[in-house]
Amino acid sequence: MSAKKRQSTQASTKPPSKTAVSKSTTKQAAVLKLLSRPTGTTLAKIVDATGWQPHSARGFLAGVVRKKLKLPLISEAVGDTRVYRIAQKTTAKA
Repeated sequence: MSAKKRQSTQASTKPPSKTAVSKSTTKQAAVLKLLSRPTGTTLAKIVDATGWQPHSARGFLAGVVRKKLKLPLISEAVGDTRVYRIAQKTTAKA
C-alpha cells in the first residue's frame, strides 16, 4: 500500500464530534434550575438567563414545562410580579 493511500484511510477515521452540548449547559436546563429553587423565579430572571423575549419564555413555560415535561408549574402573584416555580414533591410519612 502506498504512503498516500495509507494517509487517506487514516484521515477517514474522525474523532468523535465535540458539537454535542451537555444537558446541563442548555438554556432549558438553566430555566429548569431557576424554576426548581424553593423561591422560584420571575419572568425577568428567565429572560436575563436565556436572552429570550418574554413571550418566548412564557411559551416555554406553557409548552415545554407544562405540556411536554408534564411538570407541576406553580404561578403566584407576589406584589406586582409573578413568581414561577416547579412544585416540590412531598413524601408522606408512614
